[in-house]
Amino acid sequence: MSTPQLDAPLYPPLYGASFGQAVKRFFKKYAVFSGRASRSEYWWWILFGVIVNAVFFLIGSLAGGPGTMDSSGQFTGASGAYTAVSVVQSLWGLATLIPGLALLFRRLHDTNRSGWWWLLLFIPLVGAIVILVFVISDSRPEGARFDRQ
Repeated sequence: MSTPQLDAPLYPPLYGASFGQAVKRFFKKYAVFSGRASRSEYWWWILFGVIVNAVFFLIGSLAGGPGTMDSSGQFTGASGAYTAVSVVQSLWGLATLIPGLALLFRRLHDTNRSGWWWLLLFIPLVGAIVILVFVISDSRPEGARFDRQ
């Protein structure tokens, strides 16, 4: 017998989502810009993304780093392993760009704001602070207008 949360449709937000549920829903709703996302869905995904990028950074550092100047002033290029890690990290970033934007839209919907508020991110510093305040905000019942009817 499964829990009701596991059988829930994907369009409403999953309040109290666990880490695993949030990551699964992120990939299941890969490019879905409609509906809503709870704070737990959003922040668990952000944590997962930070962990993945930290692992890439650690592996890249252990693989030799991006290249440096030696004591004689000669540039030493990046190792092949570092370049491979950088390529994989770039592919990961490209693969999660659109779904990450879709998740941000759904989180903004849950706070009863249009997803187009994300454009504030193009305003240096101030835009990021405003978006941070929005995604931290409590869910608002009026945001249900963004759910599929």
